[in-house]
Amino acid sequence: MIEHIAPADEEAFVANLAESLTDNGVLIVGSPSLASQAHASPASKAGHINCKTAAELKGLLARHFGNVFVFSMNDEVVHTGYHQMAHYYFALCCGPKR
Repeated sequence: MIEHIAPADEEAFVANLAESLTDNGVLIVGSPSLASQAHASPASKAGHINCKTAAELKGLLARHFGNVFVFSMNDEVVHTGYHQMAHYYFALCCGPKR
């Protein structure tokens, strides 16, 4: 969902998500990878205005959560391996910072 948020608004967006959780709350974020956009259709590219690398996604989320775990996905396989080859990322975030 972060891919639909303008870069100028992403900090406020993630801060609001973190603030909405209890101290024990967990946030799961999914997003197409920046690398996947080379293979995306024009319509997909038009709607996905803020794709990131795994490091960029983790950096954004880590400013608002104590623990961020990024997983890669290709087809139906979820893994923690080589992020640069992933088409999609899942980030598991816990410990919202107050």
